[in-house]
Amino acid sequence: MSKKAGNDSIQKTLIITVVLSLVCSVLVSAAAVILKPKQDENIVLDVQRNILNISGLTKDAKALSNAEVAEMYKQIQPRLVNVETGKFVKASAEDVAAYDQRAASKLPKESKTLTGAEDIASIRRMANVAKVYVVEKNGKLDTMILPVHGYGLWSTMYGFMALEADLNTIKGFGFYSQAETPGLGGEVDNPLWKAKWPGKKIYDTKGVVEAGLVKGGADPKSKYKVDGLSGATLTSNGVTNLIKFWMGNNGFKPFLNNLKAGDA
Repeated sequence: MSKKAGNDSIQKTLIITVVLSLVCSVLVSAAAVILKPKQDENIVLDVQRNILNISGLTKDAKALSNAEVAEMYKQIQPRLVNVETGKFVKASAEDVAAYDQRAASKLPKESKTLTGAEDIASIRRMANVAKVYVVEKNGKLDTMILPVHGYGLWSTMYGFMALEADLNTIKGFGFYSQAETPGLGGEVDNPLWKAKWPGKKIYDTKGVVEAGLVKGGADPKSKYKVDGLSGATLTSNGVTNLIKFWMGNNGFKPFLNNLKAGDA
């Protein structure tokens, strides 16, 4: 009797364990499905907050409610750009909103592999089409916001570069996604470091990309350089390299030139 009871006890324990596992799996899966739309919405809002900060339309988008962010973001017009031709892509507002540049960079038909000489930002592949963000005032270009990314020490850093209407003066620069060392490379998130960029120039008089970081501290009078991140040489180099890439001939320079010529 005791042996049978013991077997029944083991069997019941196994059944209960399996049932509980199944129930937990169902609950976790259901929660993931139910919460995904909200998570996706939060991701979009976080990017929009960063764009608003970089654009200069607000100094602290994090202090705004979701509704306030959505309302203020109406001042920004997302557009698609063919990076190779440097011209806008004709697309509906729905297609523009749905376009995911990071996802496109992983698809062979929607991206290209960069050669070693080209890939100074260490991104390996780049999407053929980029999503840029335009701010106009009185029917004229006020701010052009460009997506940029490149590898630092530990991670690919994703951010935005905002340019004044002259398409050469930096209005704002920062990252919304990075995993660099806190207190070192992670200082790319420091508001004091971000505040050093507005007013700096991208190109010199010959059209060469001169913006970047300087180890040991930049000359306060420099038109192009910003202090490097203390103790984070590789992250600093990564920031400089991604600026040179995205503002160069393989990045947005053809597009910016077309904009200046009125031929985008």
